[in-house]
Amino acid sequence: MTSILTYTFKNLPNTSKWALRFSVRPLSCSSQLRAAPAAQTKSKKTLAKPNIRNIVVVDGVRIPFLQSGTSYKDLMPHDLARAALSGLLHRTSVPKDVVDYIIFGTVIQEVKTSNVAREAALGAGFSDRTPAHTVTMACISANQAMTTGIGLIASGQCDVVVAGGVELMSDVPIRHSRKMRKMMLELNKAKTLGQRLSLISKFRLNFLSPELPAVAEFSTSETMGHSADRLAAAFAVSRLDQDEYALRSHSLAKKAQDEGLLSDVVPFKVPGKDTVTKDNGIRPSSLEQMAKLRPAFIKPYGTVTAANSSFLTDGASAMLIMAEEKALAMGYKPKAYLRDFVYVSQDPKDQLLLGPTYATPKVLEKAGITMSDIDAFEFHEAFSGQILANFKAMDSDWFAQNYMGRKTKVGSPPLEKFNNWGGSLSLGHPFGATGCRLVMAAANRLRKEGGQYGLVAACAAGGQGHAMIVEAYPK
Repeated sequence: MTSILTYTFKNLPNTSKWALRFSVRPLSCSSQLRAAPAAQTKSKKTLAKPNIRNIVVVDGVRIPFLQSGTSYKDLMPHDLARAALSGLLHRTSVPKDVVDYIIFGTVIQEVKTSNVAREAALGAGFSDRTPAHTVTMACISANQAMTTGIGLIASGQCDVVVAGGVELMSDVPIRHSRKMRKMMLELNKAKTLGQRLSLISKFRLNFLSPELPAVAEFSTSETMGHSADRLAAAFAVSRLDQDEYALRSHSLAKKAQDEGLLSDVVPFKVPGKDTVTKDNGIRPSSLEQMAKLRPAFIKPYGTVTAANSSFLTDGASAMLIMAEEKALAMGYKPKAYLRDFVYVSQDPKDQLLLGPTYATPKVLEKAGITMSDIDAFEFHEAFSGQILANFKAMDSDWFAQNYMGRKTKVGSPPLEKFNNWGGSLSLGHPFGATGCRLVMAAANRLRKEGGQYGLVAACAAGGQGHAMIVEAYPK
């Protein structure tokens, strides 16, 4: 292992020195395969602030998250988003004309429905007088949809907002090459046969080469998986550590699914097919089987594989967010308060996936609480290596002092409170929809486990990140 890490570190000009600060101590997850016992209800201060409206999530749903290329493969993104909106309407019985605004997040946009929020809303039967817009912020697009809705309510512009997200990786837009597009546009403008023939004479076979959606960072030309591999090496996170964590995620997700804890999932009757009722990416394996997989990015010495990475996923989610007084006036019992949140950005090359590390201390300070106050952690799992590297960074005074400008570390989340019902590695990660799943998982866990505060955090392409505090609504 030492020689492998040495080889890898030679390709890490800016991060290799991190490894000298992080021991290769095991981060065993094998003892954490059982969900934590229900927490005792604690008496803590509320995070309500004077002269600021309390904003609540009444409820949230998602259609089952499916591996791309399966039951949703013949649909379009607005079909999935419409199904999530319809599921939310059925779950909450909210009158459609009460909703003031609809916001959806997405990443890879279908060109025919560039404002997928609007098309899905119309398809779900919302009034054509209800404004809707679409946002994109990579893997935290749904987070941005939610916080944009929070801003609309906090400012008094709206009382009721529906926020959500959607992604359909089964069908992504593939373009003609730029040369071909340019020729086609010029042909469309040509007025004479001579002009058309002149343009056609310039055609070359290589014009037909298609352009696929970019899988690499535009600013660095590096794939996220490659970044995850380098990050795991820099923080001395072993292949076994990563596989154990992935097995934990799948095992806890399977347990939660079997026990009916994933209550945010609503069935979806796929046109022409059977009704889908549950996520299909939850597949607990064994460490022996996982160890057989070859590295997916840095070959042959990398540690990131298909087994310890999130998979391409189709899915959609939606949440009903209200001003507390409006929700109570309508007879609702909210699930949780949506409290402080922050967005962060850092170096997109060497710190691409460290958003949770940077966002967590900021949001805790903003809310006036500490890590020990958090009862339920819900972090986005892009890769096992990403999660474990964040744990090590969060637990390092050296990293806090040298990279974050902080005197002390924030501390890593205790595993017994962390992603107890599975995470993106097992449940799936539709890029634009995951943020709502995280918040609803935190809210539902707080109700089930008797906790008061939840912390949601996620990394995103471009070196960005998000964190939010969720507070359980009093029973």
